Amino acid sequence: MKSIINKFFLAAFAITLSGCAATHTALSKKELNVQTRTSTAIFIEPVAPAKRTVYVDVKSGVQEFDRAVFKKLLKDSFAMNDNNYRLIDDPEQAQFILSALVLNLEKASPSASEQALNKGYEGGVLAGAAIGGASRGDWKGAVAGGVVGAGVDLVSGALVKDVTYMLVCDVQIKERTKNGTVVKRATGISTKVSDQGYTEQTIDDTSTMKEYRTRIVTTANKANLKLEDAAPAIYSKTASAMSGFF
Repeated sequence: MKSIINKFFLAAFAITLSGCAATHTALSKKELNVQTRTSTAIFIEPVAPAKRTVYVDVKSGVQEFDRAVFKKLLKDSFAMNDNNYRLIDDPEQAQFILSALVLNLEKASPSASEQALNKGYEGGVLAGAAIGGASRGDWKGAVAGGVVGAGVDLVSGALVKDVTYMLVCDVQIKERTKNGTVVKRATGISTKVSDQGYTEQTIDDTSTMKEYRTRIVTTANKANLKLEDAAPAIYSKTASAMSGFF
């Protein structure tokens, strides 16, 4: 009987603490907080008004990412560009080609955005970004030490959760050189051919396009945040960052 009473009070204590934590999260995270950062600064050289043209190519292998909505927001963002850069549909005529590859859009741990940003542009490889739920009842181990068990699990489902969604996008901007100046480029490619080995390729070529590369990481944080509520703000901030390069 004594053991049962002790477990009861321990469970009640854990429930009380979890309720306080939920209240704190609900109050401190009631407003949507969206932040965008780039891994490397890009500085585009000024060009004459007639050459302020950009062709945009957005690719994504992420099912949750709505490319049509994002491209519309990107178009709107360029329309408000005070440097008067404009989007055109012909890559052969554009002075700049902006290529974007969305690598992921999902819940993220607090440290995932920093890790993804530190990796920088990888041309489509998101390695070990430590993606996971921002809040999955971690308080349970700290408060109850795993002793209360099922009683705490029942409570954890009702708690207010601190949720972060993250979008990671690699961006490459190509700029036509002045007077057809040739740019020499050496590219190293490592391709995994099996679990046992890789194929290494080295390509030397020339181009009349200069290249700039960076990674954009945008996060949205709020209590009990859902993807459908986070996505519009994430898209808008990311689009603004892309148009801001020009």
